[in-house]
Amino acid sequence: MASPTCTILGTGATGNVGSHLVQSLVARPGVALRLCTRNRSRTPTLPFGTLMQNVDFDWERPETVAAALEGVDRAFLLQVSSPAQVEAGRHFLDRALAAGVKQVVRLSSLGVGREPGIQLGRWHQAVEEHAAAIGLPLTSLRPGSFMTNFLGRGGPDASGTIHLPLGEGASSYIDPRDIAAVAALALTTDGHEGQAYELTGPAALTVGEVAREIGAATGRAIRYQDVPPEAVRAGMLGAGVPEVMVEALLELYALMKAGATSAVAPTVERLLGRPARSFAEFARDHASAWAG
Repeated sequence: MASPTCTILGTGATGNVGSHLVQSLVARPGVALRLCTRNRSRTPTLPFGTLMQNVDFDWERPETVAAALEGVDRAFLLQVSSPAQVEAGRHFLDRALAAGVKQVVRLSSLGVGREPGIQLGRWHQAVEEHAAAIGLPLTSLRPGSFMTNFLGRGGPDASGTIHLPLGEGASSYIDPRDIAAVAALALTTDGHEGQAYELTGPAALTVGEVAREIGAATGRAIRYQDVPPEAVRAGMLGAGVPEVMVEALLELYALMKAGATSAVAPTVERLLGRPARSFAEFARDHASAWAG
């Protein structure tokens, strides 16, 4: 096997975006993968001969960050949204700069940089601004809401009803597979340093329209029921979600309900040379998840 020409560090390798990114990078010649994990049993199963290494990595143990970044050329940075992401993200970028990492591709959020913005966006923006301040080449991927939000808890319940506080607001939901494809491109080709890419699906849909697409894919009767924000707040607090995250999420939901996340960006098609995946395609591919 030929020696790798680029070592790429990946965080979030088992998530909605990271798992697809890993599979895409595996197929690219000259790439060695280094996957950060707290639980090695959950790392992806890859073809024999794949140049891959698992490294211990824990946001709560900052000393693991520097070790993971040693000898890395480029890195994919994915963080769970929380107030702690700002300090942890800055620390990661500082260590990446010290290790000589040439570029970091970071999963951010649609709307970052817009004023007045919302709390979730301000956390992401603080990390992006730190990269600029220290002079580390950063590529920011700013996707809209994920189509995968309708899998599991955010999808239809046993009765076929989707409960969300989004009214008739439309959003340009994106398939995480498209985000991963853009990330793979940015990590393996030049010219993306310093760019901020707003990523959306090909159309804006209300939750009612999403329900109809899921119904068409599954043959089930799927309905949408709008939920008052007060009920959502009580439910999340009752489930143990920290209050600061509850308020941040409700702020996002209010923005979505007002239709402020309905803009469609051509970025996916421009970068990948093909249209972004539609929700209808996503629903067909995941119909078994809503079998009831």
